Parts: sequence; structure tokens; C-alpha cells
Amino acid sequence: MRSYSLIAPAKINLYLEIIGDRPDGYHELAMILQSIGLADQIDVRSISTDTIRVHCNHPQVPTDKSNLAYRAAELMVRQFPEAFAKYGGVEITVNKQIPVAAGLAGGSTNAAAVLVGIDLLWKLGLTQSELEELGGTLGSDVPFCVAGGTAIATGRGEQLSPLPSLDNIYIVLGKYRSLEVSTPWAYKTYRHQFGNSYIRDSGNLAARANAVHSGAIVKSILDKNTREIAQKLHNDLERVVLPAYPQVLRLREVFANQEGVLGTMMSGSGPTVFALFESQQQAELVLRQVKEAIVDEDLELFVTRTITHGIQVASSI
Repeated sequence: MRSYSLIAPAKINLYLEIIGDRPDGYHELAMILQSIGLADQIDVRSISTDTIRVHCNHPQVPTDKSNLAYRAAELMVRQFPEAFAKYGGVEITVNKQIPVAAGLAGGSTNAAAVLVGIDLLWKLGLTQSELEELGGTLGSDVPFCVAGGTAIATGRGEQLSPLPSLDNIYIVLGKYRSLEVSTPWAYKTYRHQFGNSYIRDSGNLAARANAVHSGAIVKSILDKNTREIAQKLHNDLERVVLPAYPQVLRLREVFANQEGVLGTMMSGSGPTVFALFESQQQAELVLRQVKEAIVDEDLELFVTRTITHGIQVASSI
């Protein structure tokens, strides 16, 4: 029996622009994605039976085929039947630290860790690009979760262009435990309300998506100018989520009103809101101030920071 323990970081969006509809039914997006230190631990272990088993310490996380980590293992079984026959099934244990249904790619990063873990267990020797390609068939965020760091993401989010990594920008995350925002609802509602502004021509779609490469926030990232990055944060989905979810809007407003906050925004389709800081001390002070301003046991707050990597192996047995 062999096993690997992997660290699976969450991500935030520093930028999210909805450009138009794609022929496959998804939206054409231009995003900047950033790995953060808040992470799950995923243990992947060989077992003698030809089955896939998933365990999780979080009661809201399913352990059947609806779990993206389970589907990642199924994908590897289908893609590499000889290795599956040789090495047997896998047992996956998810130690959840990333909030569930939070817009932080928790499910996607778990799936990415399973792909990396099974590659190591079965000695497949896959490249990062091959793992990213496999991940893209599971979900739009999975390729980024494999790679990590800082990247421009276009297409439906699976086409990645790495940027110089941002290290040690401190972050406070806020998320109401019981609050979930449906990602399909958010995009569908955006289409309904703002679809008349979509670019229709496929050539113009691609050109607009590529324009993010020369955009102001990318220049700020290349300059490693934290204050400028914080001023250029942008998320189109705030236009539909904030009016529909007053708690998220209020949390964002409370963050924005605290001294020392360089910038604040909702991540992805929410409901997590984050704020950026130049020091851990400032981040921890604002966390305490937000707790005092919003007295609600349902509100989870975390201090973390930007990191330069995706999935990492913590240990192997």
C-alpha cells in the first residue's frame, strides 16, 4: 500500500469579465486567478479492491459520484485502465479547510489534487500540461488549480497564461457558512440582465478576451504594485449577486470602510468577499474590526495570503 498527502490551495479572482456567449453554452471569460494559502489536505491511497472511496470531514461535502474528487478518480480509471488494473483502486480522504460553496474553487482544487496524487501513485509520469488538460474535462477551474500561482484565464477559464507570481499579499476572507450562491444562477442572471452588451462575433470575442493581457491590472501585477492591483479589482458578477444578497453587499461595504484595506471584492460567483493588505498585522486588525461590526456567528473570517504554487505534495508513505 502506498499513499500521498497533498496540499490543495484555494483561489480567488482578482479580475472577472464576462465577454459573451460561447458555442458550447458557456460564457467567454477573461479572468485573473490567484492561489491563496487557505488549503485542503487530500490523502490519496492505493487499496487492494478495484473501487474508489471518498471520505470527508465536512458534513456538507458529498462522498459519491457528485463529488468532483470522485469524478477525477473515475476519469483516471477510464484514461489509464492498465494502471488501474495493476495498482488497484484508490481511497481519497478530504480534510476540508476551504469553505464549501464559497467561490474559492474548493471542489476544483480537490479534483486537481486527486489527479496529481493518482499520477504519482500509478507512476504515470504525466506532465503538468497533461494534468491540466485532464482537469479541463472536469471543470473550468481545475487546470488553474493544478498549476497555481497567478494566471490570466480565458475561454471558459481553462486557457491559462501564467503571470509573475504574487507572493505575500495578505488577505482577509469573509463567508457566511449557511449562505450559498449558485454559479449557474449567477451567470444565467447576468446573461438575462446584461446579455444585450455581449460581443456576438467570434473573432471579436477572442480579441476582447486577449485584451486582458495588456490591461491595467496585468501591468500592475507585472510591476508587483499591490496598491495598484487592489485598485484595479473587478468582478462583473457583483452586478447581479450584490443586489440579490444583501449580506454579501453589507460585508463588502464593511470591508471597504476599514482603514488599511487596499481593495475589496467578491470572489467568483460569491458569496466570499476578500480584502487585500500589505501586512499580516493590518489583515488581523481588520478581521477583528469586521467581527465587531458584524456580530454574527454564521460569518467565518480567515487571514491568508497569496502564494506562488498550486497542488503540492506534503508527504508520501
